[in-house]
Amino acid sequence: MWEFFLNLNHVAQALLAGLFTWGMTALGAATVFLTREVNRKFLDVMLGFAGGVMIAASFWSLLLPAIELSAGGPLPEWLPAAIGFILGGVALGALDKILPHLHIGFADEEAEGISTSWHRSTLLILAITMHNVPEGLAVGVAFGALAAGYPVETLAAAVALAIGIGIQNFPEGMAISMPLRREGFSSLRSFWYGQLSGLVEPVAAVIGAAAVIIAKPILPYALAFAAGAMIFVVIEEVVPESQLNGNADAATFGAMLGFVVMMILDVGLG
Repeated sequence: MWEFFLNLNHVAQALLAGLFTWGMTALGAATVFLTREVNRKFLDVMLGFAGGVMIAASFWSLLLPAIELSAGGPLPEWLPAAIGFILGGVALGALDKILPHLHIGFADEEAEGISTSWHRSTLLILAITMHNVPEGLAVGVAFGALAAGYPVETLAAAVALAIGIGIQNFPEGMAISMPLRREGFSSLRSFWYGQLSGLVEPVAAVIGAAAVIIAKPILPYALAFAAGAMIFVVIEEVVPESQLNGNADAATFGAMLGFVVMMILDVGLG
């Protein structure tokens, strides 16, 4: 299986990595077949863990390589990373203002984006889907960098990023399917919509990889863009959701554990 993966072109590798991260979302959503309820403290710890993974991935797998790629160029080495990072946050902020969505644990009247009559379940799914876009882009850009021939990116590092994002997608799948089940959806429908929220990741991964291969000079900006988008999601969505139910300390330690796990994956494998 590994030999087969190694022989693929990097866009195909990005697609498979995106399918893996989507599959982990689906696996998390599938827990709805086993139970109708998940301990809220456990779920908050898992959300914190997901946030920690995203923060670590943003630095170790995206921002640091972006800075290293810019060394020796015509611009200060920090500038492309800074520009890309801010643009990533601005892009997700704009999407957050436009796309109707509702974060898990919040009341219906706290829905964000353009006002709409869409059902609560649809808004919940859209919130997680928006969350998954930068994750898919990050995976795609990492594999695209390999095709572009940049020495600071290795296959092991790209795989480590996909594994880390896949691990944190598991609780995200649970976080969408369980609330839908509590609202009266059948187990099958709850699973279907839970896994559907992650389907955007392989699409975004292919787009990210192809964009970097076609336009090599944008790579430092693209890496930092994905980092900025992920940090926006962590601060605007993941952290607040993990702190809503009186489990702030547990969720914080979950975030620290997630950060360490992703750091070990990136540094150890990369």
